[in-house]
Amino acid sequence: MTDKIILFVCKGNSGRSQIAEAFFNSFSKIGKAISAGTKPDEQIHPWTIQVMKEVGIEVSQQKTKLVTKELMKNADKIIIMDPDLSKNIPPEYLSKLEVWQIDKLLGKSIEQVKEIRDQIRTRVKQLIRELSVN
Repeated sequence: MTDKIILFVCKGNSGRSQIAEAFFNSFSKIGKAISAGTKPDEQIHPWTIQVMKEVGIEVSQQKTKLVTKELMKNADKIIIMDPDLSKNIPPEYLSKLEVWQIDKLLGKSIEQVKEIRDQIRTRVKQLIRELSVN
């Protein structure tokens, strides 16, 4: 799989999907990631910026965006961070869908946010390995 587009989706597009996009684009040589939300927040969560900066990745200039049918159509793979969001994916895109169970950042301590970041990093590295052999 070369030059593929991976779409990471969460609800607010201010935490989990932004972290996944940043890790994928930082680690991958096989494609590009985009992130979007079903109900995007106005800005990236400050803790997202902080925990990514701690691992040397700058996300403070990222903007939140709404997931659209065009984004889904252009994506080779759609990864949603919460099984509840799968009901928002139109049936024609379900063949591209992968579901990750990743906790929301909302209401979590900074230590828990770091754990979620590390969980996402591990999943993204695994995804890149899988895409590299296909």
